[in-house]
Amino acid sequence: MASVVELLTLDNAVFNAYMFWSAVLVIKMLAMSPLTATQRFKTKTFANPEDLRSSKLKVKFDDPNVERVRRAHRNDLENILPFFVIGFLYVLTNPVAFVAINLFRAVAIARIAHTLVYAVHVVPQPARALAFMVAFASTAFMAVQVLCAALL
Repeated sequence: MASVVELLTLDNAVFNAYMFWSAVLVIKMLAMSPLTATQRFKTKTFANPEDLRSSKLKVKFDDPNVERVRRAHRNDLENILPFFVIGFLYVLTNPVAFVAINLFRAVAIARIAHTLVYAVHVVPQPARALAFMVAFASTAFMAVQVLCAALL
């Protein structure tokens, strides 16, 4: 059985893939703030009085385009943060590299797709649901594997 030190090195393809796809997801989540700001400026929807560029503008909280991006960002926080934790623990179970690497890849690509079809270019369902479910199911599978490994 591999030691934790051996598992958490760049020589371990699983850990390397986890690091790569986690970094991709961090960059994706960071991009949500400028995307929100872009929508705010485009629609002149500002949540704070000090952000108003003109005395004619008023504070608004209900622009559908801004709120759509904010919901997508919140959905990322609800789904990507658990992936970071469970993905790391999954690496410690010394999983089959092919399976683990493709699970990490599936989560990241699905989360990017989720944002694209929900907040960037709105696509009718089931596009968003499919993207959500791929990432959700992959993360849930890893969680079950971690639980099973912890029980042995």
